[in-house]
Amino acid sequence: MAGNGRADAKTRLYDAFAASGKALASGKRLELLDLLAQGERTVDALAKAAGLNLTTASAHLQTLKQAGFVATRREGVRIHYRLAGDDVARLFALLRKVAERHQAAVPAARDAYLGDDGTAEVGREELRARAAAGDVVVLDVRPAEEYRAGHIPGAVSIPVGELADRIDELPEQTEIVVYCRGEYCVLAYDAVRLLTDRGRRAIRLDDGMLEWRLAELTVDPGDPE
Repeated sequence: MAGNGRADAKTRLYDAFAASGKALASGKRLELLDLLAQGERTVDALAKAAGLNLTTASAHLQTLKQAGFVATRREGVRIHYRLAGDDVARLFALLRKVAERHQAAVPAARDAYLGDDGTAEVGREELRARAAAGDVVVLDVRPAEEYRAGHIPGAVSIPVGELADRIDELPEQTEIVVYCRGEYCVLAYDAVRLLTDRGRRAIRLDDGMLEWRLAELTVDPGDPE
C-alpha cells in the first residue's frame, strides 16, 4: 500500500474509533446506557426513567444503535432496547471510573448528587458471606421491573419510593444492606438515610447491580415477593 493510501486508511480507522466516542458524548445517552444495564426496556419506559420526551429519547437511542452500543427487538408496535453486549456495560463502568480519577469536576459533582449518609459500606464478597450466614437483610430499592430483570439472590424488593410506607415489612433487629443500580445510584443513599432516620441499622453495598453482573456473580430473576 502506498504511503498516502496507508495514511488515509489509518485516518479512517481512527475516525471509526472516534465515532464510538462521539456516541458517548452526551450525559443523557450515558444515563440511558445506565438504565439499559439493568435490563431491557421500551422507548416509553426509558424516556420516563430518564426524564426525556419520546422524540428526544428516540433520537439518543438511535445514536447509540448506530454506534452499535444497543440492540432492539420488536414486539407488536413496541420497540424494546437492550445493551448490545456485556462489553458495552464494561465500557460504561470504566468510563465513569476513569472520569472520576482524572476529571477534577467529577468528585464534586458526585458528592453534590449523592450526598453523604455517614454510614459504612460493604463490599460484594463480605455481603455474600453475611447473606449466606443470615445476619443481614439484602434490600433492593430499584423499581420493581429492574428487580424482575435480575437481582442479588435473596434480596427483598422495596422500591425506594415505597419504602417509607413499607418499612414494617423489614425486621427491626437485623442490619439492612441496601443496593441499587450501581456505584453512582442515589436510590441506595436515599434509602439508607430514610432507614437510619427511622431507627434502623442500614448500610450500603459499595457499588450495585451493574458491578455485580460484571463480576459474573449469580443473578436471580423473578417477581418481588
